[in-house]
Amino acid sequence: MAFLDWALHPTELWAAFWYVMRHAPPDEKTNKLQVSGDMRRCYDFLEMTSRSFAAVIQELNPKLRDGICLFYLILRGLDTVEDDMTIPGAKKRQVLDTFHEVLYEKGWTFKESGPDEKDALLLVEFDVVINEFMRLPDEYQEVIADITKRMGAGMAKYTRARVHTLEDYNEYCHYVAGLVGHGLSRLFAVSGLEDKSVGEKLELANSMGLFLQKTNITRDINEDVLDGRCFWPKDIWTKYAENEEELISKQARVKGIEALNEMCVNALEHIPDVMEYLNQIHEPSVFKFCAIPQAMAIATIALCYNNSNVLDGNVKIRKGEALKLISQSTTIDSVKGIFYRYLVQLERKNDPSNPFYAQVHKIVDKAKKDIANTLPGGAPVDFSKEYALIAIFF
Repeated sequence: MAFLDWALHPTELWAAFWYVMRHAPPDEKTNKLQVSGDMRRCYDFLEMTSRSFAAVIQELNPKLRDGICLFYLILRGLDTVEDDMTIPGAKKRQVLDTFHEVLYEKGWTFKESGPDEKDALLLVEFDVVINEFMRLPDEYQEVIADITKRMGAGMAKYTRARVHTLEDYNEYCHYVAGLVGHGLSRLFAVSGLEDKSVGEKLELANSMGLFLQKTNITRDINEDVLDGRCFWPKDIWTKYAENEEELISKQARVKGIEALNEMCVNALEHIPDVMEYLNQIHEPSVFKFCAIPQAMAIATIALCYNNSNVLDGNVKIRKGEALKLISQSTTIDSVKGIFYRYLVQLERKNDPSNPFYAQVHKIVDKAKKDIANTLPGGAPVDFSKEYALIAIFF
């Protein structure tokens, strides 16, 4: 099957080849970084928890690299506590509410994670993260501790609350992802690598996080329902099903797809803010760090739209496609080209019989026009599959 994928998408094979040639594995990069002791262990944890994030974080400008590595690990520790269903509710809320305080408690660790929690070791050795956090410049510490406090409070709230309304949905996504956008933008600004205005336009930063989080929540419906939870807002899914299990039932497939498409529409509404945010980022490594996840998100939401496979299991973009997106996400114009390409895919999948046809058409048409009007050559050329082989050589 993998061979067939490469054969049908030769430009992705080319992208994979060049990616391997130009990028060392994350663990090899760590060996080349001038880090030792606790910071080296932090990069080990970064690789253990997410090899994809490890790759992009380790390519950041040195002014930001360690700070964002630690920011990621701290929020990963917080998220590990939130996700662990074996921790009693009262204990979980206490840890989440005070997590920002333990960042200043040398020697603090947490050994009460459940036996199946894959990132438990990070919390068991969290003292190494604290040691390095306390070595960061004060302005970095202030941003990270503030975001950790606000995120922990939001997570604690949603250990009890459910996502009922669209307002709840936006608020939950703000707590778990929008605040990450706030923190990163403020770190970009205090580092001096980006203009201070980047750290002030936090509504745009929030939209960046919401687009990513909503894409993941939309895609993960099958896994979440089988795990006994659902992050789709009740105001949406109750239009189509009596309960969460019915959403993924083959017997109610037509209604399930309609619910899925409404979730996709909700995510797509963030595209204008994403474009505006990326347009203000100028430092090359920061731009790639921001742009790559957004490129993955638009590709994923285009894959999910009107796709019944989402209701049957976790769907993902092809590895070769992901590597191609990584290699292309280098400038604002190239990212606009990526978005345009997937907007065209959405347009082609948008069946007039779909109840959300008009909304999707409106969002896609406006986004395409905005992109075409800001690119030097106008609308990007749409290379169809029959020209893929030619594209490899020219």
